[in-house]
Amino acid sequence: MQLSKEDVLRVAKLARLDLDEQEIERFQSQLSNILHHFSVLSEVDTAGIAPTSQPFDTKNIMRKDLTASSLPTAQILLNAPDLQDDSFKVKAVME
Repeated sequence: MQLSKEDVLRVAKLARLDLDEQEIERFQSQLSNILHHFSVLSEVDTAGIAPTSQPFDTKNIMRKDLTASSLPTAQILLNAPDLQDDSFKVKAVME
């Protein structure tokens, strides 16, 4: 499937991207190639395969939480632009 310039501009608008002509042409080609690969995949016969099947027997691998010592406060705050009582001082984000 070959995408049109308008298709690329619509996707760019949805993604809030401002593209120049060269980028539009490049993305038109790249996105068209991606869609072509998906069209090839859609031809694979998956009739006997359950939608959620996995090729491997998967399970969560959990590790134990371990405590560790932290860096000294003075070292953490060394490059802070503004400090207040051994803490980072930042502008309020909500009023």
